[in-house]
Amino acid sequence: MLDADLKALSKHRLDRAAQTLVTAKRDLDAEDYASANNRAYYCIFYAMRAVLALTGEDYKKHSAVIARFTELYLKTKQLPVELGKIISTASIIRNHSDYQDFYICSIEDTKKLIENAEWMLNTVTTFLQQQYKA
Repeated sequence: MLDADLKALSKHRLDRAAQTLVTAKRDLDAEDYASANNRAYYCIFYAMRAVLALTGEDYKKHSAVIARFTELYLKTKQLPVELGKIISTASIIRNHSDYQDFYICSIEDTKKLIENAEWMLNTVTTFLQQQYKA
């Protein structure tokens, strides 16, 4: 049975991912593409952390979260392996948007990033709801 504290932490992180997706969409509508990219990435990041919360794991480095999530849930095919490409692309776009002075992400790429973040959030939400019941 899932520990109640870990379940609560997972739900909190999942809620944070959902709120961040709302912000990404708002930023897109405001034509603030760099912020939209950042928020879409963080939606994905918080969704991964929501899943990892079930095992009581957390990491300071984003790369460690991505590596552990990939190892435990994508390589074992508990979650679709296609999420790996979404995570990788989101990480690259977010890093470029946040840290490269003259980086410009296309509107289409930003929209796709947000769509992918939403798909990942929905996929992870379904997965977690099943885990919460187990």
